Amino acid sequence: MSDGDFRRQPHTRAQGRVGEEDAIRWLTGQGYEIVERNVMSHAGELDVVAREGDTLVFLEIKARASAAYGPAIAAVDARKQRRVSRAAALYIATKGLHRSACRFDVLGLDWQDDGWRYTLIRDAFPYAG
Repeated sequence: MSDGDFRRQPHTRAQGRVGEEDAIRWLTGQGYEIVERNVMSHAGELDVVAREGDTLVFLEIKARASAAYGPAIAAVDARKQRRVSRAAALYIATKGLHRSACRFDVLGLDWQDDGWRYTLIRDAFPYAG
């Protein structure tokens, strides 16, 4: 993917989709098994639900074309963590996964001159219900 593909998108939601596609390819290469993407509920949205070994992983993905507002992972603040936590709790309840080990990971994609710089934080935050 080129920076032009990302920047040519008409709005930030479309840019997010382009970044998310690259993120999925990268995560798969890192050994994650993608279970679901863009899970919507009244509790919020989960970007990616994956498995890494026996662990259920809820991944929040952020992509930024410039460093003007800081690194992409900085966008996952306490408010966003609470939203993701609530959505994950509802996901676990509706899927009957109460006994599954789970964690929250954050993947930031920051554009540099030669392509994406991926920053993955495993177990980035605790449940924040």
